[in-house]
Amino acid sequence: MTNKQFEDSLIHWGSTKNKGKYFVKMHGLDNHFVIVDGRDDQYEPDADEIIKICHSRHGVGADQLIVIQNPTKKGVMSDACALMRIFNIDGNEAEACGNATRCVAWLLMEELSSNFIKIETLAGILECHKTGRMKVSSSMGKVEKDWRRIPLNSPIKKYSEELNLGPLNDPIILSVGNPHIIYFVENLEKIDIELWAPKIQSSSIFPNQVNVGIAKIVDGNNLQLRVFERGAGLTSACGSGACAAVYASIEKGLVKTNKMRVHMTAGYLDIKISQENIAIMEGPVAFSFVGKLIM
Repeated sequence: MTNKQFEDSLIHWGSTKNKGKYFVKMHGLDNHFVIVDGRDDQYEPDADEIIKICHSRHGVGADQLIVIQNPTKKGVMSDACALMRIFNIDGNEAEACGNATRCVAWLLMEELSSNFIKIETLAGILECHKTGRMKVSSSMGKVEKDWRRIPLNSPIKKYSEELNLGPLNDPIILSVGNPHIIYFVENLEKIDIELWAPKIQSSSIFPNQVNVGIAKIVDGNNLQLRVFERGAGLTSACGSGACAAVYASIEKGLVKTNKMRVHMTAGYLDIKISQENIAIMEGPVAFSFVGKLIM
């Protein structure tokens, strides 16, 4: 694709000429997304359509379908330029996704010729900055520990023993726009996350399931992480999971810094937790291709 074709694709990626719906395929650390513009022409896919689009053989293939809509009244009052809706491969809607936020932010900043925007999500208003040619920093909102806000069905202490499974124990449970449970281990490679994570997700404490993260502290500034996401399974990177792991490492007293580099299968993200417990994530984005959905 030439630079001119690439630029034209960005200008017209939301067009609805002829039958079908144009989309952009992007990824952040191999966490890949089909992004559809539903601002001028409303787009409300049902669960079957979402599942088909995300299927790697029957559809485009994606970890999530992202639909960009006009901001709500609340979003407009907060100066958000758009509302981002996130749908998992099982058709259910998610509150937050760090890698998707960076990709959508990059698209919108290119469209608006801006280095800063605000995006409305179900998790709140997220501030995004362009920090390099294909690099974006995004706030992920305030990290929540209150069991009602995560949410949980009851206080954590009641379920403490139930959540100690096999080699995994003493977790930190929190929300970064969506629910996360983080375990720390000495040897990440020896943990079969695909065995243990579904059992943890099925616990009755989580009314909306949970993203399961297993982390290892490498040194005072670096940690390794693997995340088994609700509705998606094991992923090569998870932005909100990286934020949750850094906060959990601070909460447990395992590190003395509020800024860490989180290494995942597909690469790393730089995470900072502010004094107000706001998680801030910085990482790369990548453009894959454009296409049209014919449903």
